[in-house]
Amino acid sequence: MSIAAGLSPCTCFHLRRATRRVTQIYDHELAAVDLSLNQYSILRRTQRGPRVLGELAEELGMDRTTLSRNLKPLLVGGLLGETRGEDARQRLIVLSDAGHARLKAAIPHWQRAQQLIDTVFGADAVARLHIELDTLTERLRPHTGGAA
Repeated sequence: MSIAAGLSPCTCFHLRRATRRVTQIYDHELAAVDLSLNQYSILRRTQRGPRVLGELAEELGMDRTTLSRNLKPLLVGGLLGETRGEDARQRLIVLSDAGHARLKAAIPHWQRAQQLIDTVFGADAVARLHIELDTLTERLRPHTGGAA
């Protein structure tokens, strides 16, 4: 029996503990380019073009309030910009030139973190984990009001 198996029957406990450890690895690498994993994830998801705030929040699995709080330093730092959509009530997030440059600088750091996790846990195990977590996310969607 593993150490973790005896600690708690709570799935959330196990997920959050693993998430904190994994996040520490990514944050350590990304600190070299003054980004957190959350900030990196936001920049990556805005590189394909303007993103509607609500759709971006859904993709990231955040509520709009949490996303807005995470966007603030990226907007203030000039890595992201904000504009309105065709409907003036629609808020669009766009990656700036500075954001593109920071993202380009961050990619090798992200890759090092990912490689470490793949090495420690095993690339096949990581791939299986992604499938299982994606399945869990989708199955829980109807029970969470749509937020992933």
